Amino acid sequence: MNVPVLSVDNVKKTFGAVTAVDGASFSAKQGTVLALLGPNGAGKTTTIEMCEGFTRPTSGTITVLGENPATHPQRVRDRIGIMLQGGGSYSGVKVREMLNLSASYNANPHDPQWLMELLGLEGVANTTYRRLSGGQKQRLSLALALIGRPELVFLDEPTAGMDAQSRNAVWDIVSALKRDGTTIVLTTHLMDEAESLADNIVIMDHGKVVAEGTPTDLTSGSFEAQVSFGTAQPLDLDAIERNAVQLQLEATISQVRPLRYVVRGTVSPELVAWIVQEALKQSVLIRDMQVSHMNLEEVFLTITGKELRS
Repeated sequence: MNVPVLSVDNVKKTFGAVTAVDGASFSAKQGTVLALLGPNGAGKTTTIEMCEGFTRPTSGTITVLGENPATHPQRVRDRIGIMLQGGGSYSGVKVREMLNLSASYNANPHDPQWLMELLGLEGVANTTYRRLSGGQKQRLSLALALIGRPELVFLDEPTAGMDAQSRNAVWDIVSALKRDGTTIVLTTHLMDEAESLADNIVIMDHGKVVAEGTPTDLTSGSFEAQVSFGTAQPLDLDAIERNAVQLQLEATISQVRPLRYVVRGTVSPELVAWIVQEALKQSVLIRDMQVSHMNLEEVFLTITGKELRS
């Protein structure tokens, strides 16, 4: 159980003078969800293609279920599931036909009828792929990724184009796969999806891993947080700021509206206690107080920047 199902160790991939992946390292254990995040051009797709055995790394080592996908790609692909964002089906094939065909390629497949019911595809079982909606194509792609009972599943933007009900159903399926011991590697641009599903998150930018950890680690780490609070009477902020300077506190306090204040800085129990003491000195009642950290989207933008990528 402690041996990683997926291990990427100092992997580099170059295409001529372009370095797509530059020394990436991360791992995923059995029965966990790893979210691989990054802006466009960060190297996510190239990294996943190397893990799936479709592209060979220039240097470094990748191990998938104990196999090297560069030297034994078919052994790897026999045990993994791949959900392609582009669909991966023939335009004229019907949903039922495609699932039956895929099932025939596997030694112990899931029942295609059960998968259609699970993913809400029974109503389009006899519909050709080209006539499916975007969300239906995504659900079929997920069914094709799961039909072979994979030990490791790569999901590329699994809920893109889906309505809210379909999205929640996919989230439930991912959680069920995890409970059954399946490992999931998820790429997504939806930060709430990553924060809700992932046990661990890897953020890539310009081919490098720039941050890694649990959602809690990333959102409550060294990034600036804030304390917001409301009072019954106005506070003398000048007096509070003078005291902060004397105590060498790295915090700033500001009024956001009448009787509502925000303190920004490194949040700690001492800082919260200081706020209460300052209010007590002025005989001002604090009505409410909230400590908040950045959410995953704010952390992501802080790390990777806010500029658009081509």
